[in-house]
Amino acid sequence: METFISELKKKISDFEPQINIEETGTVVSVGDGIATISGLRNVMASEIVSFAGGVKGLALNLDEDYVGVIIIGEAGSIKEGDEVKRTGQILSIPVGEDIIGRIVNPLGQPLDAAGDIQTDTNCALERKAPGVMARQPVNQPLQTGIKAIDAMTPIGRGQRQLIIGDRQTGKTTVALDTIINQKGQDVLCVYVAIGQKMSKVARIAEELRTAGAMEYTTIVAAGASEGAAFSYLSPYTGVSIAEYFMDKKKDVLVVYDDLSKHAIAYREISLLLRRPPGREAYPGDVFYIHSRLLERSARRNDEAGGGSITALPIIETQAGDVSAYIPTNVISITDGQVYLETGLFYKGVRPAINVGLSVSRVGGAAQIKSMKKVAGKLKLQLAQFRELEAFSQFASDLDSETKSILERGERLVEILKQPQYSPMRAGVQVAVIYAANSGYLANVPVSEVKEWEKKFADFMKTSKSHVLDMIEKDWSDEVEGAVKDSITEFQKMV
Repeated sequence: METFISELKKKISDFEPQINIEETGTVVSVGDGIATISGLRNVMASEIVSFAGGVKGLALNLDEDYVGVIIIGEAGSIKEGDEVKRTGQILSIPVGEDIIGRIVNPLGQPLDAAGDIQTDTNCALERKAPGVMARQPVNQPLQTGIKAIDAMTPIGRGQRQLIIGDRQTGKTTVALDTIINQKGQDVLCVYVAIGQKMSKVARIAEELRTAGAMEYTTIVAAGASEGAAFSYLSPYTGVSIAEYFMDKKKDVLVVYDDLSKHAIAYREISLLLRRPPGREAYPGDVFYIHSRLLERSARRNDEAGGGSITALPIIETQAGDVSAYIPTNVISITDGQVYLETGLFYKGVRPAINVGLSVSRVGGAAQIKSMKKVAGKLKLQLAQFRELEAFSQFASDLDSETKSILERGERLVEILKQPQYSPMRAGVQVAVIYAANSGYLANVPVSEVKEWEKKFADFMKTSKSHVLDMIEKDWSDEVEGAVKDSITEFQKMV
């Protein structure tokens, strides 16, 4: 009897009431992917809510009487008067090693045919960016494999470098070349397609697969037909995946293609939620959402966990207008920009990089020593050439100095041209630029410069790989002498 009483007392003392109280609300109105809900007084910002039938929504507007929710998924089944429940969960996505090489939607659900993503880890889409004391200077190069960028507007690990230009000027190609060039560089990549046609995403995935780049790349795809909610969420999904790997001390590259479409999606959502519009009908905090996103890119110091996220946001301009609202916003947030010009693109200068408007605020700190030495004068020489090129059209008689600047400039322009999906090793870039800068191409006709460069690059890779290794480690009189000897030896062969 005493045993029974003691057990009963223990059960009473250990008893915890299992009262399941759910906070519910009611749909007041629904349309265009937005639902207004009454009730849910304690709902949190960015909390997932559940509609009847299992459709999910994201709480964005927390007004005094109503909650504005963007519907994630098919909104057709939701109607006025439906019950809505809180879930208590902030929006997060499944992440893990298994997500590398996959194509997923902004909720982390697979879009390819490779099965479910096996992971027990979730990452919140919103996360505080690393503080100033957690960061360290950007001084490790992230090689793009594109001569014009690595020489004149270099990108470092942890940098945010904007790619900007009109439509169809090669912005995505620059980003994809950079991803392809990370093969063997111990950098993971995330490509975020914002509001793109799924046929374009499939083509990009195929190009990356052909180049062997899908082995270290994840694609986050928000299709053009899937509504504004997915386009709005996709960049946050991309950076959350990157942060998971940064926390494991990895270097990650994230491409946002493109933030113009992200701004348009946010404008659509905000105007439906009746947020007050500002300049050009964008809500005032469109600057804040982009800065909050891009500030999450950083190179962290070892005390803060190490690792880095490098961001390549893409912005599409209208008729080359870099002073428009969204371009100026993102230019002011980033650490430099690569400006692609329509006129150069149609002249056959590809990548169509405008040297005058392109800049890297990290500069030589993100270059290997040999590139810093060799490419120092390149930007000035090209700027002089562009100025004299315009002037020389109206002058019939030119002095010898002007002629030599024009001739060298024409050869430099040819050297900096590069076919798509063919990034170049850093050592080969340095050797080619050194040859062009030092006058070794003076007797090569402009029309034959590309052929000369191709043969020279093959010669260096096959016969002088030890010289390329020396170039990539350091730059000294000995290395310069080895480069000169290599060029002279090649000149005798052709």
